[in-house]
Amino acid sequence: MGKKVTVVGAGFYGSTTAQRLAEYDIFDTVVLTDIVEGKPEGLALDLNQSRPIEGYETKVVGQTTGPNGEGYDAIEGSDVVVITAGLPRKPGMSRMDLLGVNARIVRQVSENVAKYAPNAVVIVVSNPLDEMTALAQIATGFPKNRVLGQAGMLDTARFSHFVAETLAVPVASVRTLTLGSHGDTMVPVPSKCTVNGKPLAELLSADKVEELVVRTRNGGAEVVALLKTGSAYYAPSAAAARMARAVAEDSGAVLPVCAWVDGEYGISGVYLGVEASIGATGVKQVVETDLTESELAGLKEAAEAVRAKQADVATL
Repeated sequence: MGKKVTVVGAGFYGSTTAQRLAEYDIFDTVVLTDIVEGKPEGLALDLNQSRPIEGYETKVVGQTTGPNGEGYDAIEGSDVVVITAGLPRKPGMSRMDLLGVNARIVRQVSENVAKYAPNAVVIVVSNPLDEMTALAQIATGFPKNRVLGQAGMLDTARFSHFVAETLAVPVASVRTLTLGSHGDTMVPVPSKCTVNGKPLAELLSADKVEELVVRTRNGGAEVVALLKTGSAYYAPSAAAARMARAVAEDSGAVLPVCAWVDGEYGISGVYLGVEASIGATGVKQVVETDLTESELAGLKEAAEAVRAKQADVATL
């Protein structure tokens, strides 16, 4: 039985994620769905016609879905479902401004995923990320390990890029880590940041590191402000696709993701950005790393901030 992955939402983020997943050539089928009639079918046709050029066999299937779940039978048997559906940010909007409208969309999608792909691992990328991940778990009723969110990989990638640019070194030489929430309570972990194995603190002043941290925290807003319409999708789709690949290959790769935390770091009962081993069952385990006192305090602060908001999503 070949692997099947579904991407819900055929905007720039969703369609680029579908392209990356198809080009891996590890799935039999990539399903792309959207509520805009004909859009996913058209994109699928276009992607399939790139197969002879790029040399992959994965078939892309496009499917328009309706307000009452019409068309969702196309996702049946998916091993992984990536939920990108929802409105993107406009300049000046925070991720939280999207809460009400995207909650309705994510709830409806999640209920259909539970109906048609009951064994799938769900990767949520809709904003506000931490809250939508919690909502997707509630709406699917799936075990918490099978619902996770994409945030930490993207934030970590942005941090690494900024460090590499600042020091004029290859990105491959940079190791960074961000935990916490995808937003204002993001917790970069400078103690885990190195360049060619040397601590970042030896190469950049504390002020400069803090400047890069702030830029990372605002990384999405910076792109939104420049684009003026829509939001980032190349780096976010790369992150979501890598997570889906780790699930499909049951690789056990340790990645920074939004996962259910239950006792790790002395924090319980909340979806939070942590490092976790990812495989066929979703989150195999949360991997704790040694943090400084201030980093741990920041993570606990982030947990309480998102806990309050996640408590509200159950009623949305």
